[in-house]
Amino acid sequence: MTIVTALTTLSLLALAGCGTESGRGSDGAAEAGSAVQSDLPLTDVRWSIESLSVDGKKTAAPAGASVEIDSKGKVDARTGCNSIGAKATIDGDTITVGEKRTTLVACPEELAAFEKALNGAFEGKLKAKVEDKKLTLTSAAGDSITMSAEKPAPLVGTGWSVTSLVSDGTAGSLPKDKKGETGKATLTFAKDGTVSGSLGCNTFSAPAKTTDSTITFGPVRSTKKLCPEPGMSLETELLKVLDGKVTYEVHHRELTLKAADGTGFGAAAGTPAK
Repeated sequence: MTIVTALTTLSLLALAGCGTESGRGSDGAAEAGSAVQSDLPLTDVRWSIESLSVDGKKTAAPAGASVEIDSKGKVDARTGCNSIGAKATIDGDTITVGEKRTTLVACPEELAAFEKALNGAFEGKLKAKVEDKKLTLTSAAGDSITMSAEKPAPLVGTGWSVTSLVSDGTAGSLPKDKKGETGKATLTFAKDGTVSGSLGCNTFSAPAKTTDSTITFGPVRSTKKLCPEPGMSLETELLKVLDGKVTYEVHHRELTLKAADGTGFGAAAGTPAK
Protein backbone atom coordinates (compact mmCIF):
# COMPACT_ATOMS: atom_id res chain seq x y z
CA MET A 1 0.00 0.00 0.00
CA THR A 2 3.06 2.21 0.11
CA ILE A 3 2.69 3.74 -3.32
CA VAL A 4 -1.00 4.48 -3.27
CA THR A 5 -0.92 5.97 0.20
CA ALA A 6 1.97 8.24 -0.69
CA LEU A 7 0.21 9.40 -3.81
CA THR A 8 -3.05 9.81 -1.98
CA THR A 9 -1.45 12.01 0.64
CA LEU A 10 0.29 14.23 -1.83
CA SER A 11 -2.81 14.53 -3.95
CA LEU A 12 -4.53 15.95 -0.91
CA LEU A 13 -1.64 18.33 -0.52
CA ALA A 14 -2.17 19.54 -4.05
CA LEU A 15 -5.96 19.61 -4.18
CA ALA A 16 -7.53 19.59 -0.74
CA GLY A 17 -6.56 23.07 0.42
CA CYS A 18 -8.96 25.31 2.29
CA GLY A 19 -9.19 28.46 0.19
CA THR A 20 -5.96 29.29 -1.65
CA GLU A 21 -2.59 28.20 -0.28
CA SER A 22 0.87 28.96 -1.60
CA GLY A 23 2.84 25.99 -2.93
CA ARG A 24 5.76 24.16 -1.36
CA GLY A 25 8.86 22.46 -2.74
CA SER A 26 9.52 18.89 -3.84
CA ASP A 27 10.21 17.75 -0.27
CA GLY A 28 6.69 16.38 -0.23
CA ALA A 29 4.74 19.59 -0.68
CA ALA A 30 3.49 21.66 -3.59
CA GLU A 31 5.82 23.41 -6.01
CA ALA A 32 6.93 26.93 -5.07
CA GLY A 33 4.96 29.67 -6.75
CA SER A 34 1.91 27.49 -7.44
CA ALA A 35 -1.47 27.71 -5.71
CA VAL A 36 -4.13 25.14 -4.85
CA GLN A 37 -7.84 25.70 -4.29
CA SER A 38 -10.58 23.50 -2.85
CA ASP A 39 -13.64 23.70 -0.61
CA LEU A 40 -12.03 21.03 1.62
CA PRO A 41 -9.46 21.73 4.39
CA LEU A 42 -5.86 20.79 3.63
CA THR A 43 -4.07 20.25 6.93
CA ASP A 44 -4.75 18.26 10.09
CA VAL A 45 -7.47 16.23 8.39
CA ARG A 46 -7.63 12.45 8.46
CA TRP A 47 -8.68 11.00 5.09
CA SER A 48 -10.15 7.50 5.10
CA ILE A 49 -9.54 5.27 2.07
CA GLU A 50 -12.96 3.87 1.20
CA SER A 51 -12.45 1.65 -1.83
CA LEU A 52 -10.18 0.52 -4.66
CA SER A 53 -11.30 -0.17 -8.22
CA VAL A 54 -8.95 -2.32 -10.34
CA ASP A 55 -9.85 -3.72 -13.78
CA GLY A 56 -13.46 -2.71 -13.17
CA LYS A 57 -13.71 -4.60 -9.86
CA LYS A 58 -14.45 -2.49 -6.75
CA THR A 59 -13.07 -3.64 -3.38
CA ALA A 60 -13.74 -2.05 0.02
CA ALA A 61 -10.61 -0.85 1.85
CA PRO A 62 -9.66 -2.45 5.19
CA ALA A 63 -10.26 -0.55 8.42
CA GLY A 64 -7.53 1.94 9.29
CA ALA A 65 -6.43 2.76 5.72
CA SER A 66 -5.95 6.54 5.83
CA VAL A 67 -3.71 9.54 5.21
CA GLU A 68 -3.06 12.83 7.02
CA ILE A 69 -1.02 16.00 6.46
CA ASP A 70 0.06 18.40 9.22
CA SER A 71 0.30 22.18 8.89
CA LYS A 72 3.90 21.88 7.60
CA GLY A 73 2.98 19.43 4.87
CA LYS A 74 4.41 16.35 6.58
CA VAL A 75 2.83 13.11 5.34
CA ASP A 76 1.54 10.51 7.84
CA ALA A 77 -0.09 7.57 6.05
CA ARG A 78 -1.48 4.48 7.77
CA THR A 79 -2.86 1.31 6.25
CA GLY A 80 -4.29 -0.46 9.28
CA CYS A 81 -1.07 -2.47 9.39
CA ASN A 82 1.90 -0.46 8.08
CA SER A 83 2.56 3.30 8.09
CA ILE A 84 4.59 5.41 5.67
CA GLY A 85 5.92 8.85 4.85
CA ALA A 86 6.62 10.05 1.33
CA LYS A 87 7.97 12.76 -0.96
CA ALA A 88 6.69 13.63 -4.41
CA THR A 89 6.60 16.24 -7.15
CA ILE A 90 3.33 17.85 -8.18
CA ASP A 91 2.51 19.27 -11.61
CA GLY A 92 -1.07 20.52 -11.73
CA ASP A 93 -3.30 17.55 -10.96
CA THR A 94 -0.56 15.00 -11.72
CA ILE A 95 1.35 13.42 -8.83
CA THR A 96 4.72 11.69 -9.28
CA VAL A 97 6.08 9.76 -6.29
CA GLY A 98 9.60 10.38 -5.04
CA GLU A 99 11.29 9.06 -1.89
CA LYS A 100 9.20 6.79 0.35
CA ARG A 101 9.63 5.41 3.89
CA THR A 102 7.56 2.52 5.21
CA THR A 103 7.32 0.17 8.17
CA LEU A 104 7.61 -3.56 7.51
CA VAL A 105 5.03 -5.15 9.79
CA ALA A 106 3.77 -8.56 8.63
CA CYS A 107 0.08 -8.08 7.75
CA PRO A 108 -2.86 -10.50 7.88
CA GLU A 109 -3.43 -12.30 4.59
CA GLU A 110 -6.46 -10.26 3.48
CA LEU A 111 -4.80 -6.92 4.23
CA ALA A 112 -1.53 -7.99 2.60
CA ALA A 113 -3.42 -8.90 -0.58
CA PHE A 114 -5.16 -5.52 -0.62
CA GLU A 115 -1.87 -3.66 -0.15
CA LYS A 116 -0.27 -5.67 -2.97
CA ALA A 117 -3.13 -4.78 -5.31
CA LEU A 118 -2.78 -1.10 -4.47
CA ASN A 119 0.97 -1.24 -4.94
CA GLY A 120 0.63 -2.74 -8.40
CA ALA A 121 -2.25 -0.58 -9.60
CA PHE A 122 -1.07 2.84 -8.45
CA GLU A 123 2.49 3.17 -9.64
CA GLY A 124 3.87 6.21 -11.45
CA LYS A 125 1.64 9.18 -12.21
CA LEU A 126 -1.93 9.62 -10.94
CA LYS A 127 -4.65 12.15 -11.70
CA ALA A 128 -6.56 13.59 -8.73
CA LYS A 129 -10.12 14.94 -8.52
CA VAL A 130 -12.15 16.42 -5.65
CA GLU A 131 -15.95 16.12 -5.99
CA ASP A 132 -18.81 15.96 -3.47
CA LYS A 133 -16.29 16.14 -0.60
CA LYS A 134 -14.53 12.99 -1.80
CA LEU A 135 -11.08 12.65 -3.30
CA THR A 136 -10.49 10.21 -6.17
CA LEU A 137 -7.12 9.21 -7.63
CA THR A 138 -7.07 7.61 -11.08
CA SER A 139 -4.24 5.86 -12.91
CA ALA A 140 -3.59 5.95 -16.65
CA ALA A 141 -5.12 2.46 -16.84
CA GLY A 142 -8.37 3.70 -15.28
CA ASP A 143 -7.93 2.12 -11.84
CA SER A 144 -9.00 4.40 -8.97
CA ILE A 145 -9.10 4.92 -5.22
CA THR A 146 -11.82 6.84 -3.35
CA MET A 147 -11.36 8.65 -0.01
CA SER A 148 -13.38 10.79 2.40
CA ALA A 149 -12.58 12.97 5.43
CA GLU A 150 -12.91 11.57 8.96
CA LYS A 151 -13.63 13.42 12.18
CA PRO A 152 -11.12 12.95 15.06
CA ALA A 153 -12.20 10.80 18.00
CA PRO A 154 -11.99 12.06 21.62
CA LEU A 155 -10.52 9.79 24.29
CA VAL A 156 -13.59 10.04 26.51
CA GLY A 157 -16.87 8.73 25.20
CA THR A 158 -15.43 6.83 22.23
CA GLY A 159 -15.83 3.07 21.91
CA TRP A 160 -12.26 1.78 21.39
CA SER A 161 -11.63 -1.70 19.93
CA VAL A 162 -8.23 -3.26 20.66
CA THR A 163 -6.37 -3.99 17.41
CA SER A 164 -2.75 -4.74 18.42
CA LEU A 165 -0.40 -5.49 21.31
CA VAL A 166 2.76 -3.45 21.88
CA SER A 167 6.06 -4.93 23.05
CA ASP A 168 9.27 -2.88 23.39
CA GLY A 169 7.60 -0.07 21.46
CA THR A 170 6.66 -2.28 18.48
CA ALA A 171 3.07 -3.15 17.59
CA GLY A 172 2.23 -6.79 16.98
CA SER A 173 -0.80 -8.92 16.18
CA LEU A 174 -3.39 -10.04 18.73
CA PRO A 175 -3.32 -13.67 19.94
CA LYS A 176 -5.06 -16.09 17.54
CA ASP A 177 -6.71 -19.47 17.84
CA LYS A 178 -6.05 -22.42 15.52
CA LYS A 179 -8.48 -20.97 12.97
CA GLY A 180 -6.65 -17.65 12.90
CA GLU A 181 -9.37 -15.80 14.83
CA THR A 182 -8.35 -13.14 17.36
CA GLY A 183 -9.91 -12.22 20.67
CA LYS A 184 -12.14 -9.13 20.71
CA ALA A 185 -11.60 -6.53 23.43
CA THR A 186 -13.17 -3.09 23.84
CA LEU A 187 -12.97 -0.20 26.27
CA THR A 188 -14.72 3.14 26.80
CA PHE A 189 -13.55 5.98 29.03
CA ALA A 190 -16.38 7.81 30.79
CA LYS A 191 -16.68 11.41 32.01
CA ASP A 192 -16.89 10.19 35.62
CA GLY A 193 -13.25 9.05 35.53
CA THR A 194 -13.82 5.34 34.93
CA VAL A 195 -13.13 2.89 32.10
CA SER A 196 -15.15 -0.22 31.25
CA GLY A 197 -15.50 -2.79 28.51
CA SER A 198 -14.42 -6.31 27.58
CA LEU A 199 -10.95 -7.83 28.06
CA GLY A 200 -11.51 -10.39 25.32
CA CYS A 201 -13.12 -12.79 27.77
CA ASN A 202 -14.47 -11.04 30.87
CA THR A 203 -16.13 -7.65 31.19
CA PHE A 204 -14.37 -5.12 33.45
CA SER A 205 -14.43 -1.67 34.99
CA ALA A 206 -11.81 0.42 36.78
CA PRO A 207 -11.04 3.98 37.93
CA ALA A 208 -9.06 5.87 35.26
CA LYS A 209 -7.59 9.29 36.07
CA THR A 210 -6.44 11.05 32.89
CA THR A 211 -4.11 13.96 32.15
CA ASP A 212 -2.96 15.28 28.77
CA SER A 213 -0.48 12.40 28.37
CA THR A 214 -1.07 9.79 31.09
CA ILE A 215 -3.80 7.55 32.48
CA THR A 216 -3.60 6.13 36.01
CA PHE A 217 -5.70 3.00 36.39
CA GLY A 218 -7.07 1.90 39.75
CA PRO A 219 -7.97 -1.68 40.72
CA VAL A 220 -9.70 -3.58 37.92
CA ARG A 221 -12.99 -5.28 38.73
CA SER A 222 -14.05 -8.01 36.32
CA THR A 223 -16.19 -11.08 35.91
CA LYS A 224 -14.46 -14.41 36.50
CA LYS A 225 -15.38 -16.59 33.52
CA LEU A 226 -12.97 -19.09 31.97
CA CYS A 227 -12.97 -18.62 28.20
CA PRO A 228 -11.43 -20.49 25.27
CA GLU A 229 -8.39 -19.12 23.52
CA PRO A 230 -7.49 -16.60 22.30
CA GLY A 231 -9.71 -14.69 24.74
CA MET A 232 -7.81 -15.63 27.90
CA SER A 233 -4.38 -14.85 26.42
CA LEU A 234 -5.57 -11.44 25.23
CA GLU A 235 -7.08 -10.70 28.64
CA THR A 236 -3.80 -11.56 30.38
CA GLU A 237 -1.85 -9.15 28.17
CA LEU A 238 -4.33 -6.30 28.58
CA LEU A 239 -4.40 -6.61 32.38
CA LYS A 240 -0.61 -6.06 32.40
CA VAL A 241 -1.21 -2.63 30.85
CA LEU A 242 -4.32 -1.62 32.82
CA ASP A 243 -2.28 -1.36 36.02
CA GLY A 244 -1.13 1.96 37.48
CA LYS A 245 0.17 4.86 35.37
CA VAL A 246 0.61 4.50 31.58
CA THR A 247 1.22 7.00 28.81
CA TYR A 248 -1.29 7.37 26.00
CA GLU A 249 -1.60 9.02 22.61
CA VAL A 250 -4.69 9.61 20.49
CA HIS A 251 -3.73 9.93 16.83
CA HIS A 252 -6.99 11.03 15.24
CA ARG A 253 -8.93 7.75 15.50
CA GLU A 254 -6.20 5.51 16.90
CA LEU A 255 -5.35 5.12 20.60
CA THR A 256 -2.06 3.76 21.95
CA LEU A 257 -1.39 2.96 25.63
CA LYS A 258 2.11 2.11 26.86
CA ALA A 259 3.34 1.04 30.30
CA ALA A 260 6.78 1.90 31.67
CA ASP A 261 8.16 -1.54 30.71
CA GLY A 262 7.34 -0.99 27.02
CA THR A 263 4.23 -3.19 26.90
CA GLY A 264 0.97 -1.74 25.69
CA PHE A 265 -1.81 -2.00 23.14
CA GLY A 266 -3.35 -0.11 20.26
CA ALA A 267 -7.06 0.46 19.61
CA ALA A 268 -9.22 1.96 16.88
CA ALA A 269 -12.28 4.15 17.31
CA GLY A 270 -15.49 2.32 16.55
CA THR A 271 -13.72 -0.41 14.60
CA PRO A 272 -14.24 -4.08 15.59
CA ALA A 273 -11.03 -5.96 16.30
CA LYS A 274 -10.00 -8.42 13.59
